[in-house]
Amino acid sequence: MPKNAFYAQSGGVTAVINASACGVIETARKHPDKIGKVYAGRNGIIGALTEDLIDTSQESDADIAALRHTPAGAFGSCRFKLKGLDQSKAEYERLIEVFKAHDIGYFFYNGGGDSQDTSHKVSQIGEKMGYPITCVGVPKTVDNDLPITDNCPGFGSVAKYIAVSIREASFDVASMAKTSTKVFVLEVMGRHAGWIAAAGGLAAEKEGDGPHIILFPEIPLDKDKFLAKVKDAVDKYEYCSIVVSEGVKNAEGKFLAEAGTRDAFGHTQLGGVAPVVAQMVKDALGYKYHWAVADYLQRAARHIASKTDVEQAYALGKVAVELAVAGKNAVMPTVVRVSDNPYKWEIGSANLADVANVEKKMPRDYITADGFGITESCRRYLQPLILGEDYPPYENGLPKYVQLKNVAVPKKLSSTYTLKK
Repeated sequence: MPKNAFYAQSGGVTAVINASACGVIETARKHPDKIGKVYAGRNGIIGALTEDLIDTSQESDADIAALRHTPAGAFGSCRFKLKGLDQSKAEYERLIEVFKAHDIGYFFYNGGGDSQDTSHKVSQIGEKMGYPITCVGVPKTVDNDLPITDNCPGFGSVAKYIAVSIREASFDVASMAKTSTKVFVLEVMGRHAGWIAAAGGLAAEKEGDGPHIILFPEIPLDKDKFLAKVKDAVDKYEYCSIVVSEGVKNAEGKFLAEAGTRDAFGHTQLGGVAPVVAQMVKDALGYKYHWAVADYLQRAARHIASKTDVEQAYALGKVAVELAVAGKNAVMPTVVRVSDNPYKWEIGSANLADVANVEKKMPRDYITADGFGITESCRRYLQPLILGEDYPPYENGLPKYVQLKNVAVPKKLSSTYTLKK
């Protein structure tokens, strides 16, 4: 008898996470002999813990197909970290209780490093409790910091958005620099890894192009060298455009914009580094400035998504199901780069034990010797990931996105679960 599947989206959403959902659900529907229904967790793993499941079989083929061009998390996501088996044993046991009640034999968790860790632990606890469940991770993170996979779905589209945005903003500032703003600072995501900031460097294709400076989390900020670089750019080009990663630290290793609080995953919350950097320039050099924070816009911009990213996101969701029905457990499909030019890639796989909680940072040889730009090897890596356009359909001048019905699955358990705050 076929077993049902559970799919959930975790952490910060992306422009293409729903493309992975589309790949999972469409492929599962092609294997009725192995997979019954696909249930989604409402608001991620919380939906499993609270037995708040969504019956995706109630959605039409057309609406599921439309997920491929719809941003954000169609079923809701969450920032909720399950700790180790010794600390969160009751929560893992609750997951198995819910899976057993709904005859769920497959678990597809679409997320980053913390999510892959959860998938791995669920496969372990299921075995221990005598309810084996096939767990396959589906990679996703705009931060591009998962190991083994060449790149992560979500990153290519953010990279494209940032490269386009800093190019357009640089044109804007350059046109007004004589009498107005001389310094523009764009803050991008990236707590410990500077991949998104590096993508801004793709916009600088010739001498004088912005951005003139990139600030990476991997390189402690040398204030004097930074200010000298700003002054040099203004002297040469009349303006200076800067991309700064939210996770930039000072020489003592402290975040420039640490807010003093932590999020649900235990990560330090950052309070905005762009105004800090801009004010630093103003105080030292007196230049008029503007700053902007890409924030959610960078990860939600499906209208300018990378075609490469969309295709890879869908393929990884599809292969996740194919791995599961082939009997593979505690694995995650990966992107394997075959060549840079022409760009070719294929799908591989990695063990979740090797992926969980491992953070991939920018290699030092991807950052210029002075610490303020990207090298040619970095450009060769990044360039293919932003290639191609995959526009959503438009109606009345706006992108037409799908909103699913998200019909609830009737609860079967008498016990309830209360989230710990």
